[in-house]
Amino acid sequence: MTNRVAAVTAMRGLALGDAFGETWLLHSADGLETALAGRRLADGPWLWTDDTAMALSVLQILERFGYIDQDALATAFADAYATDPNRSYGPSMHRVLREIGAGRDWAAVTRDQFDGMGSWGNGAAMRVAPLGAWFAGDLDTVVTEAARSAEVTHAHPEAVAGAVAVAVATAVSVTGARGGDLMAAVIDRTPESEVRSRLRRAARILPGADSRHVAGMLGCGREISAPDTVPYAIWCASTAGDLAEALWTTALPGGDIDTTCAMVGGVVAARTGLAGVPDSWLQACEPLPAWLGAG
Repeated sequence: MTNRVAAVTAMRGLALGDAFGETWLLHSADGLETALAGRRLADGPWLWTDDTAMALSVLQILERFGYIDQDALATAFADAYATDPNRSYGPSMHRVLREIGAGRDWAAVTRDQFDGMGSWGNGAAMRVAPLGAWFAGDLDTVVTEAARSAEVTHAHPEAVAGAVAVAVATAVSVTGARGGDLMAAVIDRTPESEVRSRLRRAARILPGADSRHVAGMLGCGREISAPDTVPYAIWCASTAGDLAEALWTTALPGGDIDTTCAMVGGVVAARTGLAGVPDSWLQACEPLPAWLGAG
């Protein structure tokens, strides 16, 4: 049994977090800390990035097949990239998606990245929240399908572990889990990895901790890797109340803000919906495609 309503809600939260986070990357390094501390929001429109574009492709494939067809997902990623390559894709992803679009086998392209190790970046985790919500009633399937979605672009086990962690966090959020319960579920299902090791560390951090200190312990995406991004994002999501406050907390330390906020937005929205998000934020955020509907 799948849950399209929850998946669409997670998708909307992911897009909001992505667009909100992207606004802060327009600041100079010197001005970012001051702007975040003062909660100085940018004027709209807030445009979303590759995080949202790729998440939409994941959701499209789930709607079409009911599971992750990896060949179809690779094609969907490449087609979306070809249509709009200016969505802040990472340098390696430009190359991957161009080669897939040119007809090269996605598995070969993905394995060739980084001297044959595959990418351990955070790209597979940033787009997976709607999948976790889609399969929320079956965590075994969440793990399997999240891994399959990751492998299309990220062959490294750490990237796969990051995607599994975010998908499971979203799935259990649909049921209302948060705090220690959410962290325990995620740790239990995440493959043994550096991601899992940092999740264990995150589980020991008190909910009221300053997110800047937490980022110092876990990372907040400055290395653009799954281990450096996912544990921090899941800690922020697990300790969050409402979605808007969760995004402020997540953004405060800086780092890969659009990606950490996309992850947190997807996970938290799966539990809370977009209730409490200021209307001005929703109006500023770039609209999602009409095919998504109202959920």
